[in-house]
Amino acid sequence: MAEYLPPTRPRIPGSGLAKGLAVTLRTMTRKTVTEQYPDVQPELPPRTRGVIGLFEENCTVCMLCARECPDWCIYIDSHKETVPPAAPGGRERSRNVLDRFAIDFSLCMYCGICIEVCPFDALFWSPEFEYAETDIRELTHERDKLREWMWTVPAPPALDPGAEEPKELAAARKTAEKLAATQQAEQAQQAQQAGQAGLAEQAGQAEQAGSGERAEPHRPGEGNA
Repeated sequence: MAEYLPPTRPRIPGSGLAKGLAVTLRTMTRKTVTEQYPDVQPELPPRTRGVIGLFEENCTVCMLCARECPDWCIYIDSHKETVPPAAPGGRERSRNVLDRFAIDFSLCMYCGICIEVCPFDALFWSPEFEYAETDIRELTHERDKLREWMWTVPAPPALDPGAEEPKELAAARKTAEKLAATQQAEQAQQAQQAGQAGLAEQAGQAEQAGSGERAEPHRPGEGNA
């Protein structure tokens, strides 16, 4: 049994060309918006994935970012140093010291896995994107350059007004309040001691002045009489 097909309208020759020209005419009447790059820098979204910045102080050389990188584009070198005991009789400890941290951006696919798996917040996304090179070998940037990009990392977005205060901020705030209270107590104690010393000094001066007034003046010639 043959399938029934609805009749189709005959196509007018040149209708597709007319539709295309209509789109062109509508676009021609609109105001053009051209970004004058590089004279004017573009406004990038806050979560733009440009390059990866390194906060070296937080890196513990755990190698987790290098192991999880699917492109193996992170190179890390380190050595161990012995830390003397903090108290007499304690044990010496060893710690990892970072020697090299480099990222080959010719291999990086900007997946962000290294940033997500870092347990110590040592890697961050930077919106910096002007790092093109004429030689592909120069796209391997060392930790000094990654450190410079760290200062271009935007501040984190503000929390919801109804959200709970982060535990880290709460602990830091309590520590700061406790330190401020201790300093105020020490200042008050020092002021009290200074006041007591001043009163004692005034009392001593008054006593000396009183004893001087009670003493009779020595008259010349009285001792020889």
